[in-house]
Amino acid sequence: MLDKTTPTAAEIRAARAQNPKMRERDFAESLNISEAELIAAYCGEHEGMRVTRIAAKPDGIVKAAIAFGEVLALTRNESCVIERVGTYDEWHDGAHASMILGPEVDLRIFGKFWTHAFAVEKTTETGLRRSLQVFSGTGMAVHKIHLRDTSNHDKWDECIAALALDDQGALLEIRTKGAPEMPNADPAKAEELRAEWDKMTDTHQFGRLTSRLKMNRLGAYRIAGAPYVQPVETAAVSLAIEAAVEKKAKIMVFVGNRGCIQIHGGYVENTKRMGPWFNILDERFDLHLREDHLAEVYIVTKPTKRGPALSLEAFDAEGRIILQIFPDRREDPTMAAMWDTILVDLPRKEADQ
Repeated sequence: MLDKTTPTAAEIRAARAQNPKMRERDFAESLNISEAELIAAYCGEHEGMRVTRIAAKPDGIVKAAIAFGEVLALTRNESCVIERVGTYDEWHDGAHASMILGPEVDLRIFGKFWTHAFAVEKTTETGLRRSLQVFSGTGMAVHKIHLRDTSNHDKWDECIAALALDDQGALLEIRTKGAPEMPNADPAKAEELRAEWDKMTDTHQFGRLTSRLKMNRLGAYRIAGAPYVQPVETAAVSLAIEAAVEKKAKIMVFVGNRGCIQIHGGYVENTKRMGPWFNILDERFDLHLREDHLAEVYIVTKPTKRGPALSLEAFDAEGRIILQIFPDRREDPTMAAMWDTILVDLPRKEADQ
């Protein structure tokens, strides 16, 4: 159901005109609306913006992104934003999950959470900016594709015409955001968890393991104990990234939400703190992490056919995963050993008694 107190599209645009420089996500929160509702208020042409509602189907949107050539891919959750410049290559569509497996843009897409989507054209001080923006049923940004000066803008009109919906109204039906899934595990099953953990041959098997035991990821981590899981201080995330910069270690960083996981693989070069944000600011890769949102961080060891895989995984205070970091050993197996030495030096935290 729609909240009757939601401002009208005209009211949203009027309020935005009074505060044009605030980030869209923050401005939407200030009006107690979702970011999707803010974008929808500009459907048609208004105040230097042209917004078109498009079909929120991964296949059509990704094929448009492929046609645009080099773009910027952006995925976020409540605490972290990942951005990568590159092309959308190696598209593999699937009924439940789809993948982009390019060397720069690497995505796992869960289409059932792609509910609202828009093509956005905005006139700025630096010129015309174009993007495709996808949102969940609660109006939260799932994935965004920003065209760059080097993109194939000649394909824009053709692609948007193919994706446009008949309904170009500004009114969206937004679902109320549900309560976060809190850590869930039965300590009586701890031994069974460890026994099944030992049998894994691939990290992707972990989700099926926890589902079978009626647990979730964080719940399982809390009861597994060493050597499977080691709690570390929240500062461990930035310390590990800074060590990867210093040692020139290739890493894989996973950031996502229910509708999309984006992965960066490779070197990291430049880090910078700005207020509560810890940032990676590289030429073609950016990461923005709210360090004050980090509540629990773990070093996790899972068996694979290629040997143990060690990850660093961070969660917020409500049990949501923020990001995961693995070694990038796809082209250089020695990166795994280098990553292990980085993890050894991270400050441990005593497990709660």
